Formats: sequence, C-alpha cells, structure tokens
Amino acid sequence: MGITWNVTAPADRRWFRGAGAAVAVAALSTTVSAAGVGVVLHRSVFTSAPIGVGASPWFTTPDLTPSSVLALPDLASVEQVVNTGAAWLAGANGQGVDVAVLDSGVTPVQGLNGTNKLVYGPDLSFDSQSPSDAYLDGYGHGTVMASIIGGNDGTLGGFQGVAPKARIVSVKVGAQNGAVDVSQIIAGIDWVVAHAHDPGMNIRVLNISLGTDATQSYISDPLAHAAETAWRNGIVVVAAVGNTGSANRTLADPASDPYVIAVGSEDPVGTVITTDDVASPFSARGTSERRPDLVAPGSYVVGLRSPGSTLDQQYPAARIGDRFVRGSGTSQATAVVSGAAADLLSARPNLTPDKVKRLLKKTATPIAGGSNYVGAGVINVGAALLGGVGADATQYFTVSSGAGSLELARGSSHVSSDGVTLSGERDILGSSWDSGRVADAEEAGSIWVDGSFNGATWSGATWSGATWSGATWSGATWSGATWSGATWSGATWSGATWSGATWSGSTWSGSTWSGGEWG
Repeated sequence: MGITWNVTAPADRRWFRGAGAAVAVAALSTTVSAAGVGVVLHRSVFTSAPIGVGASPWFTTPDLTPSSVLALPDLASVEQVVNTGAAWLAGANGQGVDVAVLDSGVTPVQGLNGTNKLVYGPDLSFDSQSPSDAYLDGYGHGTVMASIIGGNDGTLGGFQGVAPKARIVSVKVGAQNGAVDVSQIIAGIDWVVAHAHDPGMNIRVLNISLGTDATQSYISDPLAHAAETAWRNGIVVVAAVGNTGSANRTLADPASDPYVIAVGSEDPVGTVITTDDVASPFSARGTSERRPDLVAPGSYVVGLRSPGSTLDQQYPAARIGDRFVRGSGTSQATAVVSGAAADLLSARPNLTPDKVKRLLKKTATPIAGGSNYVGAGVINVGAALLGGVGADATQYFTVSSGAGSLELARGSSHVSSDGVTLSGERDILGSSWDSGRVADAEEAGSIWVDGSFNGATWSGATWSGATWSGATWSGATWSGATWSGATWSGATWSGATWSGATWSGSTWSGSTWSGGEWG
C-alpha cells in the first residue's frame, strides 16, 4: 500500500561562490505517493520507513525539488567547501591513483568516457546474466559516485570531480533495481584486494557508498572483516555511515568498523564558507562506541546521471539539464572523501591508510554539531596535503576475525526471487558460507582463485575484451558457468535472468532516491 506525504518546504537558499546573505526563494509544496520511498526537501527527511539501510544496502537521498526553484549547487562549490583548489595547485589531483567504486556499475557518459578514465572490473551483480545490462549502471547510483570522485570533461570550466585525474575502477555489485546481497558486496571488496596491484593497476582507494543495518559486532562481522582486510592491505576504505539520522544511531556496516573512514554528511547551507555549516539531518549519528570520523558536503550535490536508469526514471525532477542529477546523502559525502584521499595519495604516495585517515581528521574544520554528529569536522583537502601526520597515526583497535554470521551481516537486507528469500549462511550461488574459512582465505589472499569465489565460479562476466594500461584479462573469464545450478532453500535459479530478483519488504526501502542501502 502506498503512503502519501504532503511535504511543504520552507524557503530555501541558493548556492553562491562567496560569503554573504543567501537569496531566499519561494516555499515549495510537493506531494509524493510511493511505498518505501524517501523524500528530502530543504534538508528534512520524510519517509515511510527509517531512512538508510533497511531492506537494501543503498541509502540514497533524492532531491525532488524542481530544478527551476533552486540554483545549481554545483560540484565546484562543494570543492570550494573542502578546499580542493589548494591541493590541485600543488599537483594533488588524483594523478596515478585508481579508485575502486563498489556500486551499481558506471555508465561511460561524458566526463567518465575519457581516455584511461574508466576501467571495468567484474560485474558481480544479478545483471551480469544479461549482456545488455552487464557492467553498466542501470540503477543510476554508481555513475553519480564515480563522477563526484573523478569525473573530468577535460575542458576548461567543464565538469570535474574532486580528484579529476584519478582513474575509476568499477566493481559492479548492484543490479538495475538496486538488488544486492551482502555476499556480493564481500566478493567485490575481496576482488579489489586481490587485483589492486595487478600490472597496470594501482587501486589505493575503495569507495563504499552502501552498507547494511547489521548490528553484529565488527569484530566478528564478515562484511566488516572484508573491508578491514582491504585496509590492512594498503587500501584506503571510505564508507558511508548511512542515512538513518538520529532514528537508528548505529552506523551502517562496514562503516561500523573503526579502522575504515566512516563518512557522514554535512550541509553547507548555500555558502562556500564553513562557519555556518551543520550536520545533515539524515546523516547517521552513531553511538558512543562508533561515531562518524568526519563529514563532507552531502546535501544537494550534483553528479553525472545515467540516462534511463531506475533512479533517473523515478526522479525526473532531480535532473538538471541533460547531463546532471542532484541528490543528497552520505553516499555523496563519501564520494567526496574518496576523491580527497586520491588527491592526497597522488602527491604523497607513501602514505598508509592510517596516515591518510589521520591527516584528514587532524586537518578537518570543526562545525556545528560536535564530534557526536560530525566527527572531526568537514575535510580540508588543501590543509591535509600540507599537514604533518604525527606519531599517533597508527590505529590499534581490536582486529576483526570475520568469523561471525553472514546472515547477521545482512541485517534486514535480503534479496528474493519468485517469493524465495536468500537467507542463512549461503551466498548468492547457494554455496555454503563458512565465515571462518572465508576469513582465513581473505587473510591469506586466496579467496579469489582463477575467477572462483567461495569455491564456485561466479559467472556472467568476462574480461576477455577489457584492457588497462597494457594488462589484458584474456585468460580470466567467468562465462563458463550459469546460475542454473544454484539453489536457495529448495528454490532453483533455473532461468538465471534475475529479472525477478527483488528486495524483500520493498525496493531500497527508506532510502532517498528510491529507498535502501545505497547512500
């Protein structure tokens, strides 16, 4: 049953490039009818379910405000807030750094289609069984994240991401309807670790703008362990805290792991100065045990759209012209921080993940809300570039064992097909999941072997036509197997199209572009 909201937003303010009074615009009244869809208007969140991680792992926050009402809060303004200009002038622009984007795929639109800008890793999503859908962003989330991190038109005054010279490595786990299981997310993280330094590759940053609402301790949680393993292998893992605001104080998994960089969202309230900035109301607050580490602009951030994608069709009012889309969420803030990390590493490649985190926190600008809401504050990329690390950079938290429950790592997020829900200790192929054994293999670097993960070939993707910087994946093909042999609790995936795969309860319920775990 659909739920109808009558939302009246107070007067909002326009973005501008200098300090001073903002220009007020008329109040906006919007009526939305949907099930499990969140609405963000004037930095207030209204949903039929708690925003953030619910029946899915994407926590997307849509801006449904007509583009004619609000001036463009362009990415260039966001970059002024976090002081990328100073870093760029010093040559810290992401050059030579690969950023893995674990998401719903990336569509090679203008700004992401330049020479050596976008590399496709595996498609581990349910779309992988459809050649027309494989690799591309049918959901519309991953393209936005990739563009915020490293988009680049290559022209003066054109669109530029936070790290315009960085290269994007797309690792697709989310299908066109947003469906993704935690086992796919873990497989994607582990793939990044296994191939981060293959010939021609230099993955130093992993962007995870998704998560589950699992409450299992990070010390045993399999998803947290995968992210932490990536961190210990020299990859800066940047994860969204989720869009639950103060309703559910627990940070999303894997941002709940204290080793990774847990990113919340802040609202620049229409100016590029930070003295008036506040925590976004939808940004998860965390608990006394785990708070956001820092924040970045996540309200009304503009990115590149994937035309015809699910979110693009569901929220046409979020479009700005033919190329852009505006949205709010901790996903966007996370992408900003991933770009910042790439900037730092391009200029200071010897920095460890612990040192990158320490620099970003140490040089952050405190804003209203205190550490409970915004951690160390809003990042300042220019200051971080010049900052000293200090002797206290190394983190000494309890190391995750990863031996806990895969089912508990899902939280309330489950995929279903033909009424059968995937649950328990098994992955999307129906293979038994022994968390201790998987964790040991992750630690040993042997979880991915010749296209096989957790003892089975994950099919639907082939690298035979993909190359990057001289490295050809002609020998690594995943097309030799199908889903037809996989079973979930007696249900057989005989069709293997996954077109009926859905999220139990609702699709991305409570999220903000369409509800769910995508930030």
